[in-house]
This record gives sequence, C-alpha cells and structure tokens, in this order.
Amino acid sequence: MAVDDPVLPDLLRDGLDGEPALSLKRSDRSMTDCRPLSLFSVQTGQQLEQEMGIDLDLRRFRANIYLDLDSSPGFTEDEFVGRELGIGSKAVVSILERDPRCKMICLDLDTAAQNPEVLKKVGRGHDGKCGVYGAVLVEGTVRQGDPIRLLN
Repeated sequence: MAVDDPVLPDLLRDGLDGEPALSLKRSDRSMTDCRPLSLFSVQTGQQLEQEMGIDLDLRRFRANIYLDLDSSPGFTEDEFVGRELGIGSKAVVSILERDPRCKMICLDLDTAAQNPEVLKKVGRGHDGKCGVYGAVLVEGTVRQGDPIRLLN
C-alpha cells in the first residue's frame, strides 16, 4: 500500500480505542540506519532466473535498493565489496560484504508459496550469498532512476 493512500491511516487506526491522532509525514532524511542497507542487482535476479528456468519476483530478495547495472553480468555487485558507491546526487554507501541469504527468499510475496529451490540454488551455486550489504556514509535522498557511481 502506498504511503499516500488515503485508506492507510484508517487501517492503522483499526482496533485502537478512541480516536488517536494519526498522520503520515514524508521526510527527506534517511529512512535507514547505517546498516544493513541491502543492494541487489536486476542482473543477479535475471541470472538466477536463467539458472533455475523460472521467473523470480525480485521483491523476494527484500533489498532496500535494486540496482540496474546495464549490461553487467549477474553478481557484479559482489565486486563492489570494500568499495564505495555514490547514489543520486549526494548519498554515499560503503559496500561491506556479500549478503548471506536465509529461507525468506523461498517465499513468494504475493502467494506465500514456498520454493526451497531458490535457496538451494543460491547456496550451491553462489556460496549462499546474493546481493550486498552496505553502510551509509553520506546520507541523501535516493530516487528511482538515480545514477550510481563507483567512487573508489
């Protein structure tokens, strides 16, 4: 549900006694603590789809930021470990480590159906890791389509 959906405040109030005041505010400040910030490339998702022969909804990887690395191969984000990325006009993220995966990636977000083959593929083919974790060094607003730059 979108944060600006007019139904959201009513749903959040449901079950509360009385009429508590409730409002939603947009902030231009960081909405993520310094860690973990999860980044996952579209290309990594495409590679896993090819390896498994099925469609995978990228949301199952629950990343904070999905990277489109153009013509790069899957798992290119692994090469960013130990380096810094500039995202948008201001944000800087230090890439700390590859993201070790748990069984949550087996769940389809729309149906809750489980496919344990997803975790098995990541475990056997990619050391149980896909995507990367980062720490925010310089806070900034990140928007869809913002440029991504390797800084060092």
